[in-house]
Amino acid sequence: MTVWDRPEPPMRPVPLDRERIVAAAVALADEGGLEAVSVRKVAARLNAGPMRLYGYISTKEELFDLMLDEVQAEILPEEQPRDWREALRVLAHRTRRAALRHEWLADLLGGRPALGPNGLAVGEATLSALDGLADIDTVMRAVETVSAYFNGAIRREVTNLRAERATGLSKHDWQRARGPHLTRMLATGRFPALSRAVYDGTDVDAEASFATGLDWVLDAVAARLTLPPA
Repeated sequence: MTVWDRPEPPMRPVPLDRERIVAAAVALADEGGLEAVSVRKVAARLNAGPMRLYGYISTKEELFDLMLDEVQAEILPEEQPRDWREALRVLAHRTRRAALRHEWLADLLGGRPALGPNGLAVGEATLSALDGLADIDTVMRAVETVSAYFNGAIRREVTNLRAERATGLSKHDWQRARGPHLTRMLATGRFPALSRAVYDGTDVDAEASFATGLDWVLDAVAARLTLPPA
């Protein structure tokens, strides 16, 4: 039985429900990451005893499932674009924006399928965008490919944001600090491809990089969807 199948206990003094519990857990995670979330800490924020929460959730993993489903509601667009590329593009960008609001989301992306009502709705919106364009196995591989791209890109961006906070160095501050070492290494001539990237490449922000990479992946998916049957 999943946490969504199990009924909530009746109200008692210090009224509780899963909505309040999840809101408190999300607030703790937004402040300090998933490591800041525990049943004891959530209970303390709600001025309730920890044992009270076990009537609503059995494990911390169930709490994470509920938190993930809560944020999935922010990803689901109000209207589904008719064009499949635009539909997947919207879902990818909305996932990125949700992860920037709730950085802990990056730690939960890409795991087992989200089975809460909002997670299922996001999965339905994703698959239905490609419905009728190919057989279901091709559609599944297409969705996996697009998801693998944006999940990886989001994790990289969030990891960099965490590094900035941990070190106190912005991306450009870090580059300047490491610049002398990198310059010496590139001057050896042993890394010509890296040298071209450093000296000739264009520095773009994370959002532009994300959008460009997503378009390339969607181009690749489009090519597979339009291949003639073997």
